[in-house]
Amino acid sequence: MSFARNVWARIHLCLALSVGFLFVLIGLSGSLSVYREELDELLNPALTIDDPKGDYLPLDRIMAAVRKAHPDRHGAWVLEMPGSPRGMITAWYEKPHETLGEFYAPLMVSVNPYTAEVVASRFWGRTAATWIYDLHTQLHFGLYGWNAIGILGLLLIVSASTGLYLWWPGFRRLRRSFTIRHDAGLARFSFDLHRTLGLFSAVILLLPALTGFHLAYPKLLETMLGAPDMGHGDEGPELLSTAAPNGRPVSLAEAVLVARGLFPHAEVRRVVTPAGENGTYRVNLRRPEDANIRHPSTLVWVDRWSGQIREVRNPNRFASGEAFITRIWPWHTGEAFGGIGRFLWFCTGLMPFVLYVTGLLHWLHRRGSIEDREVNLAALRPKLERAWNLLLHCALDLTRFTCRFANWTIEWIIHLARWVKQRYLD
Repeated sequence: MSFARNVWARIHLCLALSVGFLFVLIGLSGSLSVYREELDELLNPALTIDDPKGDYLPLDRIMAAVRKAHPDRHGAWVLEMPGSPRGMITAWYEKPHETLGEFYAPLMVSVNPYTAEVVASRFWGRTAATWIYDLHTQLHFGLYGWNAIGILGLLLIVSASTGLYLWWPGFRRLRRSFTIRHDAGLARFSFDLHRTLGLFSAVILLLPALTGFHLAYPKLLETMLGAPDMGHGDEGPELLSTAAPNGRPVSLAEAVLVARGLFPHAEVRRVVTPAGENGTYRVNLRRPEDANIRHPSTLVWVDRWSGQIREVRNPNRFASGEAFITRIWPWHTGEAFGGIGRFLWFCTGLMPFVLYVTGLLHWLHRRGSIEDREVNLAALRPKLERAWNLLLHCALDLTRFTCRFANWTIEWIIHLARWVKQRYLD
């Protein structure tokens, strides 16, 4: 082994033995956090509407129910729309007095959008899903843990990069490097599995690691790109009402109507109520091109008293640096790549655990701490072949159906175009 390769191998080993277990915790908790909302609904069936019917009630009635349930909580509330017709509207109160000393623990009020019934009032970090999320973002150590996660993101980049360097076998032995030998003992099998899975997962892990570092230290990249207050969770400028109080404040429904006037095809995702007499509404909209993004970056501020638009954040007018910053969060969660991307990110988060176990087994064997054992997966081969054939048939059937549906759609569009031409143009 060359000197340079030996140095990189030492670095890779030291990182695995020192912080490898933390990589595992971050990866597993990150996998579950990809589906945080779905996990919360699974563990709390009361938050799911079994038979949704009709339209949502006006947001003013929803907000009235929230204030009735929590009359002593003054200031701004954030109404977040559900992700599906079976979900609840969540009203967020950022700084309740019960959790003022904690790093991040807002109040979450779940409201049935069809009946305005307050179903649950919970604090962030007191539920299983949010506890796991906090483990991923700050290891339950508050600001210190938050900073540590950023540093661990950098170390994960180093670990993945050194792993890729150590994997490279040269062009002559490239084909053999993808082989997983199951008949050469447990140590050989663990090493081959570690090397092969590490190759595919390391390439993907680099993106969550890089974006995770930015989320821990957002000001660094925002300053470099000239895009302050554009990242995930940034509320934008603090705008105050310029109109004099007139005893007739703009309602939630009116504020949403004004905001959607600029983006008529957009969907309302969040509405922030005014804080104090001089506050403004902040409406978060999701445009059709951002269908997969849970926290889109289109924002409109509406004056509480006059109903005039005070500020607009339109992604179509972002500079390149601003657009890049707003994409970091969707890249980190995988939602920028749709449902397949989220599932791929979920699987990628499991990889640090697999790599940690297989790498540890190989290292212990080389040290002589454990004995090698025979591993034979030949008995599984018929089952794997049957599963592969079934998967292949399903894929072929899906492809045939897609082609037929596409042909039918094209024919229907052609017939429709001919009918329009004959009816209105000839």
